[in-house]
Amino acid sequence: MTQATRLDRPSETVAERPLVFVTLGAPGAGKGTQALRLAKELGLPHISTGDLFRASLRDGSALGDEVRKYVEKGILVPDLLTMRVVEERFAQPDAIAGAVLDGFPRTRPQAEALDVLLARQDAHVAAALYIEVDTPELVQRLAGRRVCSGTQQHVYNLATRPPRAAGVCDLDGSALEQRPDDRPATISARLARQLPPMYEVVDHYTETGVLHAVRGDRPMDEVTADLLRVADRAAKRA
Repeated sequence: MTQATRLDRPSETVAERPLVFVTLGAPGAGKGTQALRLAKELGLPHISTGDLFRASLRDGSALGDEVRKYVEKGILVPDLLTMRVVEERFAQPDAIAGAVLDGFPRTRPQAEALDVLLARQDAHVAAALYIEVDTPELVQRLAGRRVCSGTQQHVYNLATRPPRAAGVCDLDGSALEQRPDDRPATISARLARQLPPMYEVVDHYTETGVLHAVRGDRPMDEVTADLLRVADRAAKRA
């Protein structure tokens, strides 16, 4: 991919109407990797609620203290609090042109609240990019996933994207770890818990007419190319 794929829109249009892309996919579908790639190619910030929560815990703000109450107990941050964190991020200068959202919205209420937030800026979700992968493939991918223990949490897969040296991150040399919920015994229960809310978000964006599904069980570059084509068409309609 090259910088030629960046969206070509007049600067005044970008400032007035942000281009917002939502990436959707089950755990193991490659959503996080593709969201990062899209953000780089489109010249938009990558916004992950996981990253936002971790940043809020570090900054010592009152909002961060509220997030901490839930994160430290290992329970989901409530929708209203999540929206406050996301709204604060959208207010930062680099998000004026829009963003690629990763890990948000996770529920239909969050998707509806995002619509309201964007409407206040005379904007909307340009495209919801749904990376489809069948369940057996998801289980295989999750069982082979390893995550860097460093702060950037680079992701590898023993089958499809192994590190050069076993157990070591290529980028920062940190040890690679298997998340407890990526162990085979817990994967099925995890998918059963996480897929229904995601399908509700898929339904929401189907109803609003912005959902675009792309098969994710192909080489990474092919998936990225398809997603960029969808994003480019959506930007021209926005």
